[in-house]
Amino acid sequence: MQVIPSLDLRAGRSRLVFWPGAATGVGTPTDRAERIARHFVELGAPVVHLVDLDGAAAGRPVNTEAIGAVARAVATPLQVAGGIDGPEQIELAFAAGATRVVMPLLAVAEEPERLAACLHVAGDWLAVGLDSRPERLAEVRWKTLPVPSLQDLVKRLSEAGVRRFVLSHGGAEPDIAMLAALTAHRATEFLVAGGVTDVAVLVRLRDAGVAGVILGEALLAGAIDYSAAVAAAA
Repeated sequence: MQVIPSLDLRAGRSRLVFWPGAATGVGTPTDRAERIARHFVELGAPVVHLVDLDGAAAGRPVNTEAIGAVARAVATPLQVAGGIDGPEQIELAFAAGATRVVMPLLAVAEEPERLAACLHVAGDWLAVGLDSRPERLAEVRWKTLPVPSLQDLVKRLSEAGVRRFVLSHGGAEPDIAMLAALTAHRATEFLVAGGVTDVAVLVRLRDAGVAGVILGEALLAGAIDYSAAVAAAA
């Protein structure tokens, strides 16, 4: 199971200041995304996840210079989320240096033509992000679908060609039983984002068949040590 560090980008910088030497009082704090990414790649990070917060608000990639700076600093795949709502935005993200993109569920769940166009551009490097909590799916104002279950959505999107999903859950601890049921029957990758504040949870996610865990604030704030997380996930 991969352990993927995540950085939130706002106004060209990391939303959180990172100080890898805080515990010992050495080193220099930084909010430069490329420096933070390089730190985790040097520790073995296989992918870096970047969330363009300004892009999410604008509906298109905004922090392209910061994404490009990270791409130049590390020879590691970059997965970008935020503002990726269609094929044009995917092309902008790829031009900036992204190698993977994450689209929100509502951009494609009921628009098969848009999803097909996005897959034409991104192929297997496209992921769909969704909140896996049943109550959140029930709150969505579906236009053409009755309220679907998570399993129905995954089946529908998988049959359309989606091979990767990023599952969030509002900061709550991931539902291990639900994840195990999903991974047992699908030829797709499931990445879990958020809700992991304890290395022991990583072991349970690994055993459930999750392909990767995206860790943001827990890593940058020092709640989870990256090397310990990798060891637990191995």
